[in-house]
Amino acid sequence: MSLQTTTPAKTTGLPRLITGGLLRYGLILALIAVFAAFSVATPTFLTPVNLQSILVNNFTLLVIVSIAMTFAVASGGIDLSVGTAMDFASFAFVSLVLAGQPVAIAALAGLAAGAFVGAFNAFLISGIGVSPFLATLGTLFIGRSVQQLLTNGGNPVYLPPNRVPEAFRFLGHGAIGGFPMPLAIAIVIIAAAAVVFARTRFGRVILSIGIQPGVVRYSGIAAPAHVAVTFILVGLIAAIAGLILTATVTTYIPSSGNAFLLNAIGATFIGTTLSPLGRPNVGGTVLGALLLGIVANGLLLTDLNFYWQQVGTGTLIFAVLALSFINRKAAGSV
Repeated sequence: MSLQTTTPAKTTGLPRLITGGLLRYGLILALIAVFAAFSVATPTFLTPVNLQSILVNNFTLLVIVSIAMTFAVASGGIDLSVGTAMDFASFAFVSLVLAGQPVAIAALAGLAAGAFVGAFNAFLISGIGVSPFLATLGTLFIGRSVQQLLTNGGNPVYLPPNRVPEAFRFLGHGAIGGFPMPLAIAIVIIAAAAVVFARTRFGRVILSIGIQPGVVRYSGIAAPAHVAVTFILVGLIAAIAGLILTATVTTYIPSSGNAFLLNAIGATFIGTTLSPLGRPNVGGTVLGALLLGIVANGLLLTDLNFYWQQVGTGTLIFAVLALSFINRKAAGSV
């Protein structure tokens, strides 16, 4: 008796278009739908001033922190201490500028502070073997306590207007050919991250560690060293966001970086919906950050209660991720 194998019937026509096409690009559809909805609901949404505000105030810092988170997630982990790296960089930056140090020296110190947070995580994860979630969660709590100690219980550190150097002001409010400096920095970081993942061996190894860590380990690649470098890089990128934030508000506020944590995680995981394998990718993260930035701006313009704004953002994140899950589940039977 011969055995006959059967294959699932493939969907055709409109069902195939929906499961194989439209759902896969749910993030792009959500972005278009949200943009259109706010354009109709709020007359001031499409004004040039507001569109620039979305990019500079809602998108720039979030996308930088989200790119940092993308590296952590791509390596198979997560970094809950990106806000701590931002805060340490901000504190070092403001403190040295306030002490009369050149802006360049203060900025380098800020970057070093952020990299130190990443190096501490790297030691815990690659050196000791603590899971990324627990390691970075511990760093988050330690960092919060250290900031309280450094600021006498959480007092902000202000930079008086007459003590703000021009280079400091330019970082937060300057422009190059009419292009806002913070946004220009964000674009450079996005482009650099895209090149790292697409064109470098380091990027390919990190993605491989996130997908098949066992295979990477048995192939002779030093996976712990790559993960360590990744978390140092995460701290460094987050520190850049901390410098920009500080230069924008000319103030260091303890634990203010943690305000970006959940949205950075959301943007990164929303971005995975663009990948057929559900993997982190720079393009998806950028669109995810842009989507959350538009939603935050649009809900603010509608004068909706702050807590309902959080409900709306969370619902949107859930909807996009659910749409992606439905797509992958349907694609399994295509």
